[in-house]
Amino acid sequence: MTTVPMTTASGAKAGTAELPDDLFGITPNASVLHQVVTAQLAARRAGTHSTKTRSEVAGGGAKPWRQKGTGRARQGSIRSPQWRGGGIAHGPKPRNYSQRTPKKMVRLALRSALSDRAADGKVMVVDDWGIDAPRTKRATEVLEALGLRVKGEREARVLLVLDRGEEATWKSFRNLGPRVQIVLPEELNPYDILVNDWIVFSAATLEATIARFGQSAKPAAAAEPETEGAK
Repeated sequence: MTTVPMTTASGAKAGTAELPDDLFGITPNASVLHQVVTAQLAARRAGTHSTKTRSEVAGGGAKPWRQKGTGRARQGSIRSPQWRGGGIAHGPKPRNYSQRTPKKMVRLALRSALSDRAADGKVMVVDDWGIDAPRTKRATEVLEALGLRVKGEREARVLLVLDRGEEATWKSFRNLGPRVQIVLPEELNPYDILVNDWIVFSAATLEATIARFGQSAKPAAAAEPETEGAK
């Protein structure tokens, strides 16, 4: 089990946090990561592109000139693909780009992405954000105290894993632009982890992530039906 230092919102030490090896310590599976991320990006495509074929464009009902005797190539319609304003041959049509990905493969890709960030030392745990009222300035101060935003240097891309009830913290960080991304523990996915430089948990969201995605997490058992003699 890997141990990482836990810090406060002001950057001071606040003990340590344990990262289970089954979630943060496996050998990343690059091929599974590639397949899952590709499927994830493909599912984002709208697939609404559409072009008109020669049967869908307007006009061109009459033969432009007779078949023989003009010295020109024979033509049957001015809406053929070779004509300006004509139909498009083999053009894109609306389609669904989503790919079916097994759940076990998605979970393996998630564990691989988390393990990759942990191996690079890019996983941070904060005991408590200490934000009681929504203030973007306060969120900027927290990032600077944690060393994730240094003046004069390239801003790191940060993935914050926040709890649903941390409304003030959520509102404070959401205005910091594309360099800061916020997700819930259940929304963690391989692409968002890999596209960001750092992933930052609070003590509560780290516990929720381990409980949801760790190998020790088991689905709730189905309730047993009552027997006839039960009251």
